[in-house]
Amino acid sequence: MTYEPGSPECRVLIDCKAQVEAMLLALARIDNSRHICDQLVSVHNQLEGLHELHRRQPQGSTTTA
Repeated sequence: MTYEPGSPECRVLIDCKAQVEAMLLALARIDNSRHICDQLVSVHNQLEGLHELHRRQPQGSTTTA
């Protein structure tokens, strides 16, 4: 089953998280990339936090950061 995002913002965040995950998989094959991977995991966690905020927002309301 595919995931249906609740808003255009959620779709963007889902796409960004998927791109970071793809980068992590690619970098896992490269020696000495641990520091970069750690930073990407941090970015992924930040995107997940932002996504969680958007999921909790009532439909139709928007806020800017």
